[in-house]
Amino acid sequence: MASLKALKLRIGSVKSTQKITKAMKMVAAAKLRRAQEAAEAGRPYAQTLERVVASLAGKVQIGEGSSPLLAGTGKQDVHLFVVATSDRGLAGAFNTNIARLARRRADELIAQGKTVKFYTIGRKGRAALARIYRDRMAHGIEPGDLGKLTFADARGYADDLIRRYLNGEFDVAHLFFSTFKSVLAQEPTEQQIIPVQVKVSATPSADSGMAAVEYEPDEESILAELLPRNIAIQLFRAMRENAASEQGSKMTAMDNATRNAGDLINRLTIEYNRTRQAAITTELVEIISGAEAL
Repeated sequence: MASLKALKLRIGSVKSTQKITKAMKMVAAAKLRRAQEAAEAGRPYAQTLERVVASLAGKVQIGEGSSPLLAGTGKQDVHLFVVATSDRGLAGAFNTNIARLARRRADELIAQGKTVKFYTIGRKGRAALARIYRDRMAHGIEPGDLGKLTFADARGYADDLIRRYLNGEFDVAHLFFSTFKSVLAQEPTEQQIIPVQVKVSATPSADSGMAAVEYEPDEESILAELLPRNIAIQLFRAMRENAASEQGSKMTAMDNATRNAGDLINRLTIEYNRTRQAAITTELVEIISGAEAL
């Protein structure tokens, strides 16, 4: 049985930890509101731009003169996984879930004889993947506070990916991030960003109205401008979604840690009182026994 001094020190230590986790929960709650608003505000633009690019891509004739971001390399042998996580931990399963999805998809492609490389944005994702795929790590970025990332940062990441793609380092790029659903739910998501996926409508009549639209300049010229921007926008959206998901997961994790600390304090307090009572009883018995001996 632990001594009274040890129990008292442990109770004090757990109380200090409880104060820290409670403060971190409040900070996460304050950051979550701003991050959630930013994520929700950016979704319509990113989703609409993706649909516009896919629609335009479906209307052009892909040939030798087409943009490589649209036409692809003609093969799908090398896949680059852009895994976006955070630099900091204490966010529950937020980083783990993204890395787990990337590992599962990587194992599927490797089993098919494909080559998989990893381009990580976030220290936690790189640490989780490097333990298993050390020889497949192509590049790593530490973005810092996800809530402070700007479109210029995302554009820089996109330019680097496009440069690597044009240099022939990979054939297909997949983006992995966490879509924010609610404080309790964040969904790991995979999205192909290079080359653009051309979505063919199952009902030709659905695009009949769009067929009458004339573009100035032509579709190829518009796509040449929109394709790089679309990659940057999708990366920026992923950063915004991750920022909200990180704070939501951290808020939940710190709330659970605070409640667990409270339960532990109660158990230790009961043990402390029982130990103290036993010590007092022992002392009384010794005093009474000594008095009777006299």
